[in-house]
Amino acid sequence: MSYVEDSPSTQGVKPVKWMALQIAVVVLCTVMNGLDGMDLLIVSYIAPAMAADWHISLAQLGVVFSAGMTGMVLGCIVVAPFADSWGRRPIILLALVLMTLGSLGSGLTHNLHMFSAMRVLTGLGLGTLLASVGALVSEYAPPGRRSLAVGIFQAGYPVGAVLTGVAAIFAIPAFGWQATMLGAAIITFALLPVVWLALPESVAFLESRQPRNALQRSNALRARLGMPQISALPARAQKGNLPKPRDLFSAELYKGTLALWMATFLSYGVLYFLMSWVPKISVMAGLSQSNAIWAGSLTNLGGVFGDVIIGYLAIRRDIGKLIALFFVVCAGMMMLFVQQLPLAATLLTAFGMGFTLMGGFSGFYSLAALIYPARLRSSGIGWAGGFGRFGAIIGPMIGGALLSANTPLSSTFGYFAVPLVISGGFAILATFYGPKAVD
Repeated sequence: MSYVEDSPSTQGVKPVKWMALQIAVVVLCTVMNGLDGMDLLIVSYIAPAMAADWHISLAQLGVVFSAGMTGMVLGCIVVAPFADSWGRRPIILLALVLMTLGSLGSGLTHNLHMFSAMRVLTGLGLGTLLASVGALVSEYAPPGRRSLAVGIFQAGYPVGAVLTGVAAIFAIPAFGWQATMLGAAIITFALLPVVWLALPESVAFLESRQPRNALQRSNALRARLGMPQISALPARAQKGNLPKPRDLFSAELYKGTLALWMATFLSYGVLYFLMSWVPKISVMAGLSQSNAIWAGSLTNLGGVFGDVIIGYLAIRRDIGKLIALFFVVCAGMMMLFVQQLPLAATLLTAFGMGFTLMGGFSGFYSLAALIYPARLRSSGIGWAGGFGRFGAIIGPMIGGALLSANTPLSSTFGYFAVPLVISGGFAILATFYGPKAVD
């Protein structure tokens, strides 16, 4: 199946028709990706109310934030690879169940330790979900449109973040922070029957891993996709169950894997530094609290457009070079953001940071899908995301230490602009060294 190929040989071909099933898969996965933005923002918004209600310190709040990230790392590395053995669809459904239970428990508990445990459970589901849906989107994209589909999918994150912020402003004062968490659980639970009924299995998975009734299931999906029927399954590429980390370090994959992991580690650190600190830094730079919130919102809004635009551009251009270009421009935007600018220019720069940083970052899903074959795709995306999230843990901590030491804002942003540019260089290397999956 060639639904993941965006190599130069397929770029610039005649327009490709999107089938209804492909549109449904991309839309559903985009909505599920919005849960990531919802989860990140909702905890940030409820933190002050929870701290006041339970009389907990900032250090204890830090444990709560880290709990969710710990769960996401475990989900990416430990659970998501099962999607390459059991299938994308059952692992996605499992992830939604874990997220529902975690959010429900977070809203019902009255104990900080139990709340933290529920945050780990939620993160476990979320980390599992993101790798699995990312693989599914890449596999259902029409030929030559993988990067565009992944860009649309990635736009779900900032959209979810913006909508959650707007909802939380009204929900927390009106209903309390625990009811707001229960609202998140209800939203996740509501997606379960929709995904159960509407989300198909990956054709690439069916034909490469060949579970029971794979031929019949594959041909049924091929008919809905306008693809020719097959009389027999192709020779099975690999037997066995769960992919191992060493599979990503085979002779043809290890260079691309190492470059991809370094790129995601560095960029995750910068991404989560900005997402965590932009509102606070905006105040430190002289903005009012309300304008600082606008700066944070516009950063996420810029990400919506950046995700889609880089996906469109990648139809005819090298995704690694696009990521590098976006990150170089973002580094310049970061240095501009901390200068003394008129309010309109500051807000426009915040939008530009989100456009280039989130847009470039979304390209890593396309890049990983290009490097890894179907039998390793969820594992490849999951392990790259899991390794990268160590950067997400370290980045905000380093930023906080620099700000606590009264490091000038221009220097602080400069320290993060440099690794972002280096990340773009590793993205180019990953594209150069990584094999081009055609399945």
